[in-house]
Amino acid sequence: MYRVVIRPILFLFQPETIHHFVFTCLRASKWIPFMQSIIRRVYQIRDPRLEKEVFGIRFPNPVGLAAGMDKDAEAFDVLGNMGFGFVEIGTITPKPQPGNPKPRVFRLRRDSALINRMGFNNAGVDASVERLKRKRTNVIIGGNIGKNKITPNSEAVNDYLTSFHKLHAYVDYFVVNVSSPNTPDLRALQDKEPLKKLLSALKEANATFPKTKPILLKIAPDLSNDQLNDIVEIVHETAIDGIVATNTTISRDGLSYSAQEIKAFGAGGLSGKVLSRRSTEVIRYLRKQSGDSIPIIAVGGIFTPQDAIEKLNAGASLVQLYTGFVYEGPNLIKAINQALLKA
Repeated sequence: MYRVVIRPILFLFQPETIHHFVFTCLRASKWIPFMQSIIRRVYQIRDPRLEKEVFGIRFPNPVGLAAGMDKDAEAFDVLGNMGFGFVEIGTITPKPQPGNPKPRVFRLRRDSALINRMGFNNAGVDASVERLKRKRTNVIIGGNIGKNKITPNSEAVNDYLTSFHKLHAYVDYFVVNVSSPNTPDLRALQDKEPLKKLLSALKEANATFPKTKPILLKIAPDLSNDQLNDIVEIVHETAIDGIVATNTTISRDGLSYSAQEIKAFGAGGLSGKVLSRRSTEVIRYLRKQSGDSIPIIAVGGIFTPQDAIEKLNAGASLVQLYTGFVYEGPNLIKAINQALLKA
């Protein structure tokens, strides 16, 4: 139904335009009598065999929504009813910001891919907190945090700490995003010393709360093995709780489009099927180098149940959907969970 009827209609419109329309519909569905019950009945699978405890949290199933979709915490309750075991909001910054100039999202249909250069467009942490206060379900929420574009890297720690403190009471875990390619110089924070400083500051802040929350690091797929070794070392040294692997890539390898067409799309992070292999390689390498001691959330190129199972077999504890959700629709969540029950 989605691929044959709904997706062709949605894809008639610009990606960002239809994204806002869909989220308007999701928000509106909360006020339609019995609609959430119908959504749960159609898509949600509840089975104890799907439950998984990772970094101290009991997830109802291992399939989550990656950051970037519900940027401003607008539809997490509905998305949870749709079958996701957890929803990651953000990336959230302390102050509101419009992001990069439009157009900034492009579909590469032949390759089932997207290029985005959104630039952490969001309404700011205070707006997300107000929505999280109105949470109606028990869906697990991850808070993906970043820095404002105008904040220099020398002051980035303060941005992360601001969002961390404000969100702490309302999310179940945190993801530190230093790997988006769409904020100038952000990826420099993945270097060893700045990253240790940032993660250590967040760990210290976490310890001041009566109940600590897991802290994860989201990394780029473009890191070398030496850089991945540094990541493993830093995770162990700072004693954070896990890694999200991976963010979008700045590489354009594997695309079927001509060099001229690719140039016309412009800068931005590439996601989709072409990222699947590299994402799995990173997961497998991290698992080997860490001795399977670091929980990993896998994201990148998951379009089928087999893709998700491949990520889990490579060493991931949980998986997240983004581009696969755009191309395959909500039935993908159910299909993955059904396949896991049969595996």
